[in-house]
Formats: sequence, C-alpha cells, structure tokens
Amino acid sequence: MKKNILIVVLIVVGMIVISNFSDHNRNKSISACIVAQKNTVENFDINEAKKFCEKEIKKK
Repeated sequence: MKKNILIVVLIVVGMIVISNFSDHNRNKSISACIVAQKNTVENFDINEAKKFCEKEIKKK
C-alpha cells in the first residue's frame, strides 16, 4: 500500500516539474524571439515584439 502511494506521489511531482520546465522553455523562446526582432526591425517596439512572439510561439 505504501509503495503504491509513493509511486503516485512521484508521478504527480514529476508532472509538476515537467509543466514548470515547459513554461520556462516558452519564456526563453519568447525572449530569444524578442532579441531577434530587435536585431532585424529598424523601428523596434518591445510591446509589439512581445505580442508578435507570443502569438507565433503559441501557434507552434
């Protein structure tokens, strides 16, 4: 019985950790996209770039 509870707890903790890494990876992707926009666009607006990058990353 204790073994089953331990397995369930480990699975739940694993799912939480994976979801946190997913958010971290998405934020890193958005930051990289903003930097790329800054380097390629002459009149750079950070708010527009952030909205654009979030939309593009959510598409994929």
